[in-house]
Amino acid sequence: MRRLPPRPLAALATAGLLAIAIAGCGTEPGASGGPSAPGAATGTIRAQKVMQLTRTHEETGMTLLEGPAFHPDGGLYVVDVTAPPGKPKVMRVDVRRKTVRAVHTDGRGAYTSAQFSPYDGRLYLTDYAHGEIVSLAPDGGDPRIFFADEVDGARMNPDDIAFDEEGHLYVSDSRGLSEGAAHGRVVRIDRDGGKATVLAGGLAATNGISFDEAYRGLWISELTENRISYLRLGEGGEAASRHTAIRVDGGIAQTDSIAVDADGNLYQGLHGRPAIVVYDRHGERLATVEIPARAEGLDSATNVAITPGGTKAYMTVSGPGGGYLYTFDAPGKGTRQSNGG
Repeated sequence: MRRLPPRPLAALATAGLLAIAIAGCGTEPGASGGPSAPGAATGTIRAQKVMQLTRTHEETGMTLLEGPAFHPDGGLYVVDVTAPPGKPKVMRVDVRRKTVRAVHTDGRGAYTSAQFSPYDGRLYLTDYAHGEIVSLAPDGGDPRIFFADEVDGARMNPDDIAFDEEGHLYVSDSRGLSEGAAHGRVVRIDRDGGKATVLAGGLAATNGISFDEAYRGLWISELTENRISYLRLGEGGEAASRHTAIRVDGGIAQTDSIAVDADGNLYQGLHGRPAIVVYDRHGERLATVEIPARAEGLDSATNVAITPGGTKAYMTVSGPGGGYLYTFDAPGKGTRQSNGG
């Protein structure tokens, strides 16, 4: 599939192109795999349904939840990547009251992630289809295009965002996904949007991105190779080294977004299986988060957010059966990097 041009989202989704581009490439989603056996090296964490947020859109033929990200006031923000114009593209969930309200919609955006900036407090969204970074006020108003330029002569396909402590953006650029070529990049954008720098290239459909717990490096998932790479950073935010850190045995599933808890554990979302795989910082597989086997019509768990300072985690799960929020108890406490992209 070629890089998505700026055209109406409904036409893209109807052709089935958008979901392949931002959630997987060349695989058919499958049913959830079986749980780990008791006493095995890795355990199973059982997630429970919180609520349904969306249904399959007639206009696009699908729904795909991403985000999620906690606002400092406790509200959980979620995006629906394939929502058509007029339907909520950004939602705010009150997880205690189990209510959801629309925050933002527009006529063109295909938003694949959401993150709050520690610098200006605004909500930043990646528009995969148009190669843009968009920001909103927390109430959904005052939309602005933060960044829309080419980087080193090529327009981005921005997927996820990680902010450093000063508010500079680190973006997973999933270029090359449609061609099956390793053209993916990690791009650093200054917090004022004035300068963009490629920190790493030659990546295989860069998807998830998150800082480690000490902000010394970035964990990056490469969707078409089912691996997680580690990009060590220098004091000025420049790339110091890069290596393959974890090879994910996903079967038909592929690596999606990444979150990191206060202990440095990684939470790797899967496209093609409604599960999250948890690793420690040394690459040891700790657990697999599974939804109940009776849940039908769900084939991806794209992302997770852990309550800041607590261990209550929320994962976005989607498929033909709709878009849902599930919850589980995480092994470590949440921080800002526990919002998965």
